Amino acid sequence: MKVHVRRNDKVIVVSGKDKGKIGEVISVQPKTGKVLVKDVNIVTKHQKPSRQNMQGGMVQMEAPIYSSKVMLYCDKCKKATRISKKILEDGSKVRICKKCSETL
Repeated sequence: MKVHVRRNDKVIVVSGKDKGKIGEVISVQPKTGKVLVKDVNIVTKHQKPSRQNMQGGMVQMEAPIYSSKVMLYCDKCKKATRISKKILEDGSKVRICKKCSETL
């Protein structure tokens, strides 16, 4: 499965309970088609006491969401955007915002 976002990209959630939240992609899981976004889809996990966590208890953490629920966020035009790709003169590829033609 191909995922349209990469690690450290700024994305906005377009559907679900966290619609409208903006965050940074922490990790991408291309096999499942999911991404982990900072401060989005917070879940509560119950942990048993262990050597690392002597007390145990409830821990809040981010859970992965499907990549189809997020879109790239352009800082220049402050909107969710699709991307296009452009090949520069030196042969490298860059991703470009469809709305304002800014390099992402």
